[in-house]
Amino acid sequence: MAVAARVRWDRLGRLAMLCVLVALTYLYASAGVHVLSTWQQSRRDSATVASLEREHRALVHQRETLTAAGTLETEARQLGMMKAGEQPYVISGLPGN
Repeated sequence: MAVAARVRWDRLGRLAMLCVLVALTYLYASAGVHVLSTWQQSRRDSATVASLEREHRALVHQRETLTAAGTLETEARQLGMMKAGEQPYVISGLPGN
């Protein structure tokens, strides 16, 4: 009888080790890509937060300006309004500049 097909354990072991090496390489690479994408997303989110904080500070400053004591009255007077009970005066006949 000819030599029957025998299992070559050394080749099978090398093939198994190669498969394990490929699987580990894939897992490390995918984890690295995930970490990199998470880091980039973190940087984008930080930039967005900084922009929103600047906008918030500007809006708070605008609110403080608009709610100041004389601001409302000044804006109303520029629109030609007057307080209740005030006597309006119309001056005419002034020379032009």
